Amino acid sequence: MHVTLVQVRVKPGHVADFIEATRRNHAASVRETGNRRFDVLQSPEDPTCFVLYEAYASTEDAAAHKRTAHYLEWREAVADWMAEPRQGLPYRGLFPAG
Repeated sequence: MHVTLVQVRVKPGHVADFIEATRRNHAASVRETGNRRFDVLQSPEDPTCFVLYEAYASTEDAAAHKRTAHYLEWREAVADWMAEPRQGLPYRGLFPAG
């Protein structure tokens, strides 16, 4: 299983905008072939900090996600709301088995 933890810090004035755009991306992403999990997490200490936990059956499925219309729309929508560039950290999912 291919997992990416995407760390995002949003400008304070755009938290609600980011959440709504990410909700739409999430709703479409969980219907993708190969998607195993797509969680959106917000820090309770700092509401501008988010982690997206994206799990796909394979690296090919994860790469296909980045070519979907909903991802490309999300990426464009949130670009100016980022306080700093988002960081994607790749992991190999061990358990549960993909």
